[in-house]
Amino acid sequence: MPLQNNLAVTGAWLEHHDPGDRQFIQIGDLQLESGEVLPDTTIAYQSWGKLNSSKDNAILINHALTGWSDVPSWWPQMVGPGLPFDTDKYFVICPNVIGGCQGSTGPSSLHSDGRRWGSRFPAITIRDMVHAELIVTKKLGIKKYLLSVGPSLGGMRSLEWAIQYPEFVEAICTIGSSAVATGDQIGAASIQIKAIEADPNYFDGDYYEQERGPDTGMGIARRIAHLTYRTESEMDVRFGRDMQGDETGRYAVESYLDHQAVKLAKRFDANTYIALTQAMNSHDVGRERGGVSAALATIKIPVHVVAIDTDRLFPPRLQHEIVDLTPTAAPLNVIESDFGHDGFLIEVEAVGSIIRKILG
Repeated sequence: MPLQNNLAVTGAWLEHHDPGDRQFIQIGDLQLESGEVLPDTTIAYQSWGKLNSSKDNAILINHALTGWSDVPSWWPQMVGPGLPFDTDKYFVICPNVIGGCQGSTGPSSLHSDGRRWGSRFPAITIRDMVHAELIVTKKLGIKKYLLSVGPSLGGMRSLEWAIQYPEFVEAICTIGSSAVATGDQIGAASIQIKAIEADPNYFDGDYYEQERGPDTGMGIARRIAHLTYRTESEMDVRFGRDMQGDETGRYAVESYLDHQAVKLAKRFDANTYIALTQAMNSHDVGRERGGVSAALATIKIPVHVVAIDTDRLFPPRLQHEIVDLTPTAAPLNVIESDFGHDGFLIEVEAVGSIIRKILG
């Protein structure tokens, strides 16, 4: 059950908590793109630095699929005094997305009937996430973001900010992301969802009162995903055909993937994994806007795009597309990395240098 804070949240109230504390804000009933309404919605968020008197020194960080509001935990050396997101200058905020499992309303939250949402949780989209974040922005009294920035799922949300709510952002930065989900991405993601749903402990999404949840299916999904996050060359150079050496008869790469699966299962909800994955699959900035080209052509604010040269989940051609079709896009920034899509997490010096340049 997500914790909730009953204090009224205002711009002034932001002064009365310690940097990085997790806060909770009630945004009421949220109208979804599907036409459904998500009632009594809570959004969890964390922030660092101080919002200035004119309320225009804010930076919005949008986390990735299995990220959450605690940015320093998943993006080290990026937020803090003197760091790329310099908290001596900026007020940095990161909300946890709706559908999440780290305090925002999601499938594991309690419904008004006292049971978990589970299988009843409605389908959500990237635009729904951004709509919720806009309400949070207004409730916190933030006038405008200097930058909306995010990797992967977060980059999708940044693009939606630029198209839907440009009056609230000065510029955006999208890292290892795309304007539309590709067939390859949807294919890989659909297999992960099937793995979770095939787990006998999934119970059609209503496993919260059961002795066990779909940890096996979730682990398989994570193993598949992790291979798409890294590179073929890294897996071969790092592990090759080496055995684990623990008399289990496992290859070292199997042990590595097992570790990644167990680590995620300890902190992440399977229904949230499905809900956010399906939201990413539905991502298309051109939906009901005349297509991707037409949608990107409407952007009037500066757009900064970062690609990772070895990313096989979001290959650089997808970032080139954003730059080519967006009239306000700066030249593409390409990060060289041996680590594929996860390069945005690992190459923090290179990413940080780009962020400093943008904010400079």
